[in-house]
Amino acid sequence: MAFICKRLKLNYKKLSEEEKKWLKKIAQKLDLLKNPKPQRGRKGEKVRERPIGSYRRVYMKNQYIQLVPAELSLAEQAVDYYKRNRAFLETFEPVRSEEFFTLEYQQTVLKKEMADYEAKTAFRFYIVPMEQPSKIIGVIGLNNVVWGAFCSAFLGYKLDKDYVGNGYMSMAVKMLTKYAFEELGLHRIEANVMPKNKASLRVLEKNQFINEGISKYYLNINGVWEDHIHMVKINYAMH
Repeated sequence: MAFICKRLKLNYKKLSEEEKKWLKKIAQKLDLLKNPKPQRGRKGEKVRERPIGSYRRVYMKNQYIQLVPAELSLAEQAVDYYKRNRAFLETFEPVRSEEFFTLEYQQTVLKKEMADYEAKTAFRFYIVPMEQPSKIIGVIGLNNVVWGAFCSAFLGYKLDKDYVGNGYMSMAVKMLTKYAFEELGLHRIEANVMPKNKASLRVLEKNQFINEGISKYYLNINGVWEDHIHMVKINYAMH
């Protein structure tokens, strides 16, 4: 409170009891902003924050999976994930160089993801099964976040070939969408999916994403310019 009095040029000793109570409430609110309380999701889902460096990493989980934010300690697990799924992911991703599958490259990727998280331009999470906390089975993230009047982000995700069809990605999208709308305050999330990727479209439909049309030759996937469907979800609570 001494700091507030100094900034407002107030003499605390001369304040009335009512004014002191008012000042105390302001001080408590300011302290809450600096040290926010742990967040909670809906029943069965938990959100917690852990301070690392100058930013707070958010963890989300339910009884099956946990969304873990980027950290350098995940590099070896990330390499293992991409090597296991190299052939499977080729159909859905740009052409990858050999360097991409090295520890050094993934460490660089994680450093960038941590910096983007701190800058609030992207929020990338690694999907880990609760029963195997040292194994990455997927990646999900809010990318190219734009604030201001746009207040929107692009949703991207991928899952281990051996875990497809278990509902894990639907759970991950649900948790991240909730975080994007209720905690980050984003207004719009867009996911772009190739028409042939029926499984991905089902994941988005389960999470109430709406088809807003198709763009021809939208992204270069595995060396081919592919059409993509724009699947969008709006945060109507902001209206």
